Amino acid sequence: MAGRFAPRPTRATVRGGETVVPAAGIPRQAAAPGAVRVWVPGGPLDLGLVLGPLRRGPGDPTFRTMPDGSVWRASRTPAGPGTLRVTARGGEVRGEAWGPGAEWLLEQLPRMLGAEDDPSAFVPRHRLLAFTAHRRPGLRLGRTGLVLESLIPSVLEQKVTTLEAYQAWRLLVRKFGEPAPGPAPGRMCVMPTARTWAMIPSWEWHLAGVDDKRASTILRAVRVAARLEEAARMEPAAAQERLELVSGIGPWTSAETVQRSHGAPDAVTVGDLHLPGIVGFALGGDRYADDAEMLRLLEPYAGQRHRAARLVLLSGRVPGRRAPRMAPRGIERL
Repeated sequence: MAGRFAPRPTRATVRGGETVVPAAGIPRQAAAPGAVRVWVPGGPLDLGLVLGPLRRGPGDPTFRTMPDGSVWRASRTPAGPGTLRVTARGGEVRGEAWGPGAEWLLEQLPRMLGAEDDPSAFVPRHRLLAFTAHRRPGLRLGRTGLVLESLIPSVLEQKVTTLEAYQAWRLLVRKFGEPAPGPAPGRMCVMPTARTWAMIPSWEWHLAGVDDKRASTILRAVRVAARLEEAARMEPAAAQERLELVSGIGPWTSAETVQRSHGAPDAVTVGDLHLPGIVGFALGGDRYADDAEMLRLLEPYAGQRHRAARLVLLSGRVPGRRAPRMAPRGIERL
């Protein structure tokens, strides 16, 4: 039986952006044809690793993996809502898209799959990173070109458990978003417009388990949505500076955003509860490492620190739990 099944993702590898994409097996039913683009990547490509960071939990209404090996995404593009289906077979990637944003999504497809990423720039200086990079040749850092799409769920993840954040994103998108265009799998939705986010009543944030601080940050961000989306055309460091001009958005949130919107290889997440200890344990044997120690350990990878941190997470080498998992606060029940 050994080797017949792929290992199940752990809590660390999932956070590192590992999403299981089934091997092609069950054919999908015929669907209304959409716009199509075929792209041949310049090297190995693992859809689960490249697109995994874009999924906000197993119930994310904007992201779906299917038994036929396809990955579906519903996005709000500058041209309007769009649905994208991506498959990779025989060394080529096929993208199909529907809705007003279809052409924009297909134009962005290579960048979203890491065409502008350069994995060869990463030189591993630790055995664990070298081994993990060898085992994960299909890892690429993709660039969505969409800022709010990554910013809003990152704000929802501030200071709460991932389960609480995923639930809030799922409830708000399903209630205030719109159905994904085309033959998308059931209940897929496009996230709300900036105006719709701004009009969500206070009690709906509360029912979704979002406290006033995070809700207010999102409201401040969507009021300057156009200016924030302009950051997609800026260098990652400059984009982070612009995002952090909004009160409530700090280095943690801005880094989590540009990692996805820009494919930023050096945007390391600081201010995280768990990441310093994970990196410290993997690279230095120090499970109690703080941000300063994590940055010291990642210093040899300047310019590629985010990629190094992702490889650490994907390695699965994490310290054991020191305490029970933090219980959700459940403010919606108050």
